[in-house]
Amino acid sequence: MVNIVLKTGNLGSYYEIYFDYHPKLVRKLQDIKTRTDARYLGKYWTISAAYQLEIEKFARYAKFITDVIMGEPPKNVYVDYTPVELEKLIIPHQLKVNPYPYQGDGIATGLKFKRFLNGDDPGLGKTLQSIGTVNLADAFPCLVICPSAIKINWQREWHKFTDKKAMILDDKVVDTWPFFWEAGMNQVFIVNYESLKKFFVQKLLKPKGWMLADVVFRDIIKLFKSVIVDESHKCKDFSAQQSKLTMGIANGKEMVICLSGTPVVNKPKDLAPQLGIMGQLQNFGGYQNFIKRYCSGPNKASNLRELNQILRQNCFFRREKKEVLKDLPDKVRQVLTCEITNRREYMDAEKNLIEYLRKYKDADDAKIAKSMRGEVMVRIQILRNVSARGKIKDVIEFVEDFIQSGQKMVLFIHLREVAEALMKYFPEAVTIRGGDTAEDKQRSIDSFQSNPDIPIIICSIKAAGVGVDGLQKVCQNVAFVEFPWTYADCIQCEDRLHRIGQKGSVMVYYFLGQNTIDEKVYKIIQEKKNIANAVTGSVDTVETNMIDMVANIFNV
Repeated sequence: MVNIVLKTGNLGSYYEIYFDYHPKLVRKLQDIKTRTDARYLGKYWTISAAYQLEIEKFARYAKFITDVIMGEPPKNVYVDYTPVELEKLIIPHQLKVNPYPYQGDGIATGLKFKRFLNGDDPGLGKTLQSIGTVNLADAFPCLVICPSAIKINWQREWHKFTDKKAMILDDKVVDTWPFFWEAGMNQVFIVNYESLKKFFVQKLLKPKGWMLADVVFRDIIKLFKSVIVDESHKCKDFSAQQSKLTMGIANGKEMVICLSGTPVVNKPKDLAPQLGIMGQLQNFGGYQNFIKRYCSGPNKASNLRELNQILRQNCFFRREKKEVLKDLPDKVRQVLTCEITNRREYMDAEKNLIEYLRKYKDADDAKIAKSMRGEVMVRIQILRNVSARGKIKDVIEFVEDFIQSGQKMVLFIHLREVAEALMKYFPEAVTIRGGDTAEDKQRSIDSFQSNPDIPIIICSIKAAGVGVDGLQKVCQNVAFVEFPWTYADCIQCEDRLHRIGQKGSVMVYYFLGQNTIDEKVYKIIQEKKNIANAVTGSVDTVETNMIDMVANIFNV
């Protein structure tokens, strides 16, 4: 057996290599010695951590001869490797919607663990499961810590699934939000990572380079009985402010739920802060032992089977889509509400549209009214364009987190400006846009299919909504940054993935600007799906229908 252990001493980091005498292994290390600072110290060899590549090569070579252990050798460690089954929910779920069977299992297992990490694939309903767990445990008040882009969605999900009222913490309630709990008005409070200091820190004992011990929290954090940490991989670095503050807030809570489809972004070390937030590091012998045992070796990853088993026994579960397909419908839609960044510009455009709509509705001459239709449609589209540009920041944040799971995504857009903003942030993306030749389109499709380093394809609704095939072979996720006017056109775009060759359930995301025309139009399209029949009418009829619809939206 070969045991390779990463050590740290006065002269820096180095590897100690232990093994029973074997001539081939000795010759291999002697060969390394001629090119490095490797030394034999009687019982083991040492080599500087700077020669990680050499150690990796040696470890691969040694595996053909004997077992190789990365990290400290086992010391009286016994792990029961019996497969861990999730609990079954045998009590009423108390939600407004019926969870899928696997979601019920997640709720039940969460009730058993209390402080745990749900690592389900994106699209499997981690939000619903965490809400169901907290609700059944009656662990209120509950604090939800999440990225800024999905605060509104968390609020809506609580209202959709339960009778509890959720409040987004903002500058208006910095000091008054506890009164809403005391008055029985709100049971859930939602905050983004960047605002934790503002709401929950009384003072820092050190202005710079502060540690968790230097934070004086407001006593009000003791109020919370449960904490949900969404996209918990954002806390993968102990030194980051959001990791330290989240850990301090979650400390001592009866229920702490971390949610992430990618809890390990790079190495097992990413898990340590999340385990600390959940108060679960003691199951791994504390931080130092966790690092030594599971983060050693050339790849800083060791004893992974053991790590996975102990996680699943104490505080972790994960299901991939392929495991629960029997429970999923062919297509799942989810609305993601965005806070637009250009609210003033939007309000000006909306005011301008409403004024022009009134003139159009008041026109008593048919010819004048007809001549105004084109201008009305232009101003309606301007309003939608302003909303689309305002959503870009939240869209980028969501997509960036999503693709870390290793899954691909199709993004539908309309505006060239929106496409270029996304391409600037995701330069590895390929596109299908107006003006592309058939060869250009196929080249983008082929690249998206065959290259694992291309996670995104940005598609124009008009250029890729029909006549595009092949995306479904490697992708199950489609998102609309902008969306068409009609249900029929939405379906055409969705069905670039929901078609023959698709082996999974298709997740469809619609990004809607909060308090914008997006929400109103989407609601009408979903309620009146037969609007698709309008495409059989004349152009004038379709435009008039759209104008009347928008006029009704704004009560003109």
